[in-house]
Amino acid sequence: MKPQFVDILAPAGSRAMMEAAVFAGANSVYLGVTGFNARRTAANFEVDELPEAVAFCHARGVKVNVALNTVLYDDELPDLAEVVRAVAKSGADAAIVQDLAVARLVRQIAPGLALHASTQMSVTDLAGAKALAAQGFSRVILARELTADEIREITAHCGIETEIFVHGAHCMCVSGQCYMSAFYGGRSGNRGACAGPCRLPYTAEGKTDALLGLKDLSLMDHLPEIRDMGVACVKIEGRLRTPEYVAAAVDSARRALANEPYDRAMLEKAFSRSGFTAGFYENHYLTGEMFGHRTEEDGSATKAALPALRELYRRERQSVPVKLALEMLPDRLALTVSDDIRSLTLSCPVVYEEAKNDITPALQRSLAKTGGTPFFAEEITCKILPSKFCPLSAVNELRRDALAALLEQRSAITPQEVRDIAPEPITRAMPRIPKLRARFASVRQLTAEAASMLSAWTLPLREAGQVPEEYRAKTVLALPRALFDDKMVAAALETAWRFGFRRFEAQSICGVGLIRQTLPEAEISGGFGLNITNTLSAKEYAGQRLASLTLSPELTLAQANAISAEVPLGLIVYGHMPVMLVRACPMRNVMDCAVCKQQGSLADRKGMVLTVECSGSGPAGAREIYNPVPLWLGDRMQEVGTDFATLYFTRESAQEVQQVLKAFMQNEPCEGNFTRGLYYKGVS
Repeated sequence: MKPQFVDILAPAGSRAMMEAAVFAGANSVYLGVTGFNARRTAANFEVDELPEAVAFCHARGVKVNVALNTVLYDDELPDLAEVVRAVAKSGADAAIVQDLAVARLVRQIAPGLALHASTQMSVTDLAGAKALAAQGFSRVILARELTADEIREITAHCGIETEIFVHGAHCMCVSGQCYMSAFYGGRSGNRGACAGPCRLPYTAEGKTDALLGLKDLSLMDHLPEIRDMGVACVKIEGRLRTPEYVAAAVDSARRALANEPYDRAMLEKAFSRSGFTAGFYENHYLTGEMFGHRTEEDGSATKAALPALRELYRRERQSVPVKLALEMLPDRLALTVSDDIRSLTLSCPVVYEEAKNDITPALQRSLAKTGGTPFFAEEITCKILPSKFCPLSAVNELRRDALAALLEQRSAITPQEVRDIAPEPITRAMPRIPKLRARFASVRQLTAEAASMLSAWTLPLREAGQVPEEYRAKTVLALPRALFDDKMVAAALETAWRFGFRRFEAQSICGVGLIRQTLPEAEISGGFGLNITNTLSAKEYAGQRLASLTLSPELTLAQANAISAEVPLGLIVYGHMPVMLVRACPMRNVMDCAVCKQQGSLADRKGMVLTVECSGSGPAGAREIYNPVPLWLGDRMQEVGTDFATLYFTRESAQEVQQVLKAFMQNEPCEGNFTRGLYYKGVS
């Protein structure tokens, strides 16, 4: 049985990186357009550079996926629409998107452009992948945190292509669910400007280490198994790296998929953080062995390896098969060269001499010399005139001209269909007086007095059995932010339904899909983890019959107040915001799970303490890391113009909940340290 083809997808943060990827043997590249991708500090490509980049790649049989994988604000959507048109006209193959507003514009403007769901959409389960398939996505890029069994299950049953990261940097947080860079420094990871605060040193239990930094991922040893799972594409991270790094990773992946040995030591020298890890894939992510950071020794090794690495892409790789047919006509030579879809013939006059021997072998050797081009001779045929000899210099020149002409034909741009659509009117929302809601970590925080002040409240799904019957009608049960075990969560949903609960909240497309799949009649609300930052995205989720939506905490109040949709919209106005959602536990660097009690804390360089809470060490478990100081808008509620405002309670006692609620009801300022979050300063 012939092995399944697997697409090796390489990063192209610059023209030099793109060429290195192609010359080293990548099947596809992904690149960003300046301003609208998750690696804004990479060199990236201007819109007018796209056609040339696509032509270069397509001529060599390499596909181009364009990353449009950030969330956008309302005032950016017209410019994004123009970028979508330019991407389609360039002939690019696919758009990688995070924001459903971008997906909507791609479907409307360039329906022939394939939609790939970015890993920023936090897809960790089968239900999420199926939900995206139903929305017209042809590929889903799965979260890096999945095990081999989880990847296999999703790939086998989701109905669209799956793509996984197999090499490169590991974000500590589930992609799309990190707000640490935004809250710490105003630079949003969801908008491509992550400052990497997780790479800084933190202290826990008196020990200082890079407790939030993971080693780089490498699954090269597992690529044959991944291919056999049916994964369509293996992706290399690294648009901020170098051409040498890209070439090393592509070459290693190509060899590994061919069951050939690759130079792991050289791959580590190209770039690593204290070596590599496959902890998530191999299902040993709770051992503490995944953590690492970039050392001076790592940097020195990379510098020493650069000359050898450049040899991997110094020459054009001959990867495109062609057939060459030479015919000696009475007064000229004719050469036909053809690839899989096109054929062309060139000829030149020639004066023959008498030949003593069969010249066919010499002609074949001459035609096989395709070095310096992307072509290799898959088949060579020669139709000669008996006893005639032609100068090999003429054959060589004809071969060069024919291959150059074929390359030019292959470089011709085939634009995608582009539709002219009228911009969708964005009606500015009328000023609203928000109703007060709350999120509780435990039903023990919910008292009768608190309930009387709130229009609704959210509790974790696991609390369903503890909620008094009189509170159930106003209770929304929230699914875990990380969904790694569909079966367990689906069973909990069914149990809650039997208890009489009808309202549920999802923090990702996975949650939306799982609720709808398990309880088709349930009311679904969208949490802040959906990262809704514009009106079109809000309308997309409203069109999927979500009953209410919590907007992203990375909006300013002015931006949030201006968003409108057909369903109630809200903001979080109080609480220790969850700034990271992680599967690998940072506390395992300093303690064992047996003594952790599912709680811990990390201190940053300024002595600020981040709380870590664990939902369990089993396959469904994850860790939440919370901002050191609470968000507070109690004295600014008159400036909040959404339909509802949520107080996000975590460790507060019932008494403290009462105090906060009363302070908000009376528009009081915070008595201790607090933050206004990003509601006034915004993010870059």
